[in-house]
Amino acid sequence: MPAENNAETRLILASTSAYRRELLARLRVPFDTARPEVDETPLPGESAEATSLRLAIAKARAIGDHTPGALIIGSDQVATLDGRQIGKPGSHERALEQLRSMRGRDVLFHTAVALHDTRDDSIRHAVVTTAVRFRDLPDAELDAYLRIEQPYDCAGSAKSEGLGIALIECMTSDDPTALVGLPLITVVGMLREAGFPFFGGAA
Repeated sequence: MPAENNAETRLILASTSAYRRELLARLRVPFDTARPEVDETPLPGESAEATSLRLAIAKARAIGDHTPGALIIGSDQVATLDGRQIGKPGSHERALEQLRSMRGRDVLFHTAVALHDTRDDSIRHAVVTTAVRFRDLPDAELDAYLRIEQPYDCAGSAKSEGLGIALIECMTSDDPTALVGLPLITVVGMLREAGFPFFGGAA
């Protein structure tokens, strides 16, 4: 059951990611952002789905634990190739290595989202998986892309919301914004369950 709705209930995105902030802004509801202090290191033997979900919940709780009467959205994404986790490259060289390993291959992006309702301390959560097939492109094109967009803070080394879409042959997902970092269809469902008003509170 949703907690009693309150017009003063704050909505907070537990992220300072410009991509997630832009996505949530599409819903045209007021929200704040906050940076969660969470160690994002995967645990030994942890699956990609488990890692992304654990971190999404941890991020939401990190802000929610000291923010009463609020709805906190946490999200995290982990990419895998042949079952092996692919992290953020952090450098040009590692990004090029990632793109070389993924060309002509299918990569799974596991995007977890958690909604911490601090009014009743409940947590709603889900993981949305997007299958992405990368084009088989030569090194010169991969290198040129990286120098233009510099996606070194992005798991998988390609920003699908930008020029990185040119590296992708096709994708399959139940939630089209999940690949960018925040599955909005899933978020809206969670917020509705929590009694958050949309369209000016119209039924």
